[in-house]
Amino acid sequence: MEQTQQKTSAVKIGTKAFMLSALIILLLMIFSGFLTKLLPSGEFQRITENGKTLVVPGTYSIIEKPPYPAWRWFTAPVEVLFAPGNLALITIIIFILSVGGSIAILEGAGVMEELIKILVRRFSRRKYLLIALLILFFMTVSSFIGVYEGLVPMIIFLVPLAISLGWDSLTGLGISLLPLAFGFASAVTNPFTIAVAQRIADLPLFSGSWLRIIFFFTVYGLVTAYVIIHAKRVEKHPELSLSFADDEKIRQHLALQKKAETETPQNVVRNEGGTLKSKALLWFSLCIALAMAIVFATARSPGLSDLAFPIMALLFLAGGIGGGKITKMKGVEIWKSFIQGAVNLVPGIILILMAYSVKHIIVNGKIMDTILNGAANLIQGSKPLTAAFLVYGTTLVMNFFIGSASAKAFLMMPLLSPLADLVGITRQTAVLAFDFGDGFSNMLFPTNALLLIALSFTVVSYPKWIAWTWKLQLMILGITSVFLAIAVTIHFGPF
Repeated sequence: MEQTQQKTSAVKIGTKAFMLSALIILLLMIFSGFLTKLLPSGEFQRITENGKTLVVPGTYSIIEKPPYPAWRWFTAPVEVLFAPGNLALITIIIFILSVGGSIAILEGAGVMEELIKILVRRFSRRKYLLIALLILFFMTVSSFIGVYEGLVPMIIFLVPLAISLGWDSLTGLGISLLPLAFGFASAVTNPFTIAVAQRIADLPLFSGSWLRIIFFFTVYGLVTAYVIIHAKRVEKHPELSLSFADDEKIRQHLALQKKAETETPQNVVRNEGGTLKSKALLWFSLCIALAMAIVFATARSPGLSDLAFPIMALLFLAGGIGGGKITKMKGVEIWKSFIQGAVNLVPGIILILMAYSVKHIIVNGKIMDTILNGAANLIQGSKPLTAAFLVYGTTLVMNFFIGSASAKAFLMMPLLSPLADLVGITRQTAVLAFDFGDGFSNMLFPTNALLLIALSFTVVSYPKWIAWTWKLQLMILGITSVFLAIAVTIHFGPF
């Protein structure tokens, strides 16, 4: 397969996109470092219940500032690899390299081209129905069973599909990443947000679902309309797309694949089972189906869900290498493609290490609890409606430093639950405010690793992502504010 040597992976971060994103995160690292100098260091006492560490309300005390020199702000991206909890980060890095390398193999073998051709042929006349169904699917699985990280790799397939259907990379993200994140935030029975927060607040499990279901469909309608309006606009005027210039590389890549397919029909080797590409696609599809089955099976168990990334990494690797072998790629071609695809995503890994550094700096400066205690004191002296919005705002601030929803719940809900009783809002309202503050900003903050992982699979830079989504974020802010006010007014319960 000499042709494969000439192909380059479309999964690659542009230099400009990387530099802009890196500059933004670097400034946030420096800002966090200055906070460690300006704010007093302090700690809450903590207890361990059922293997989970919880904050003890009313135990905050100021402590002596730890020695944390400014030069360590800049070594933090390396330090996080050896810090507590580093196994999860290392697993994410291995996962990204495996996905990038495997997709590059499949592109070199022409399997990705085969997949896109099949999807375009099947949905070219039902494009907007496809948008609505994909958004509904991704929002449903993330809202009801908490599947989020496990479906992020689908971006790799849906972005080229969107471009092949006449749209752009942003539309591809709008039918995959956006509904995943917004579905997670519009949680109905999400085990990582609603279940954990309600358990700590001593609320009946998944109580109050009726209001969250109404909210879910409100957000679904908004996201679907937003993406379809954008897709129609790009279809009529492609040059108006924020990613038009960057997408040109992908369009050329897809065009070259199509031309090569036309000019070299001998590469489509037929036998009793069909084309080699079709066989390779079937093998890869089976690997992905198995990966998704494992993700769904472990979704409601935080302990088992930690295995999702390593298992998916292995299955992507098996799918990629197996697909290359089936299409008669030589061993050296397979590994060259894999290395090229993995190297293309190294800039994304650097951004993720920098993003993790922000929390690392705050934790080492011992000011995380100081920020949380200040917010708790502010909430304590507020009126009910103001208090609900302060819970919302506090969660937004904490989400900047802590991406994990369940980790934030264990940190914040032991404080917020008794505060809710004191200021006259129900604990159910506090859980709702926590959920709103946790989820939607995942698509806003550059410190969120999953956002950076998703963007690293595309040509879209963080600034362009914000430029496309800020209006939607403002609309979401308005809708969540209305629902939060309703919850306060009706004493959203049972208590």
